[in-house]
Amino acid sequence: MSPTETVAPRATLRFDREAALWALFIFVIEVLIATVWSHHRWVRGFVGDVLAVVWVYFLLRAVVKANTSGLALAAFAVGCLVELAQYIATANGWHVQNRVLKILLGSVADWMDMLAYACGFLLVLAFEFLRARIQLLRGAKAGVASRRVIG
Repeated sequence: MSPTETVAPRATLRFDREAALWALFIFVIEVLIATVWSHHRWVRGFVGDVLAVVWVYFLLRAVVKANTSGLALAAFAVGCLVELAQYIATANGWHVQNRVLKILLGSVADWMDMLAYACGFLLVLAFEFLRARIQLLRGAKAGVASRRVIG
C-alpha cells in the first residue's frame, strides 16, 4: 500500500453508555406504544416502526464504534429484513404463534412499514447531524471563553 492510500476505518466493539441510555429510553417508549397507546393505530403502526429503526441504531451504537451513516443503514436494513421475513412467512402460510414475537416482529408485510423505516433512518441522520452541530457550537463557545481568560 502506498503512503497516499487511506484505509477505511473499521468498526470496533466497545460500550457507549450514552447510546445505551438512548436505546433504553426508546425501548420504554416502544413498550408504551405497544401497550398503553396500542389503540392509536397510526402511533402503533407508523411511529412505532420509525422508532424501531432509531432503537436498533442506538443498540448498535452502544456496542459498535462505526460511522453514523453505516450504523443507520444497518438499522434500516434490519427493518427491511423483518419486512421481507413477514412477506415470506405470509407467502408460505407461516404464522408466528408467540404473542410477544408477533407484537415485536409484526405479521403482515406493508409498504408503509418500509416508509416508516426510511423515516427512522432519516431521523437518525438528522439527530446525529444536530448533535454534532451542538457539540461544535459548544466547543466554539468554550474556545472563545478560554481566549477571553487568557487574553
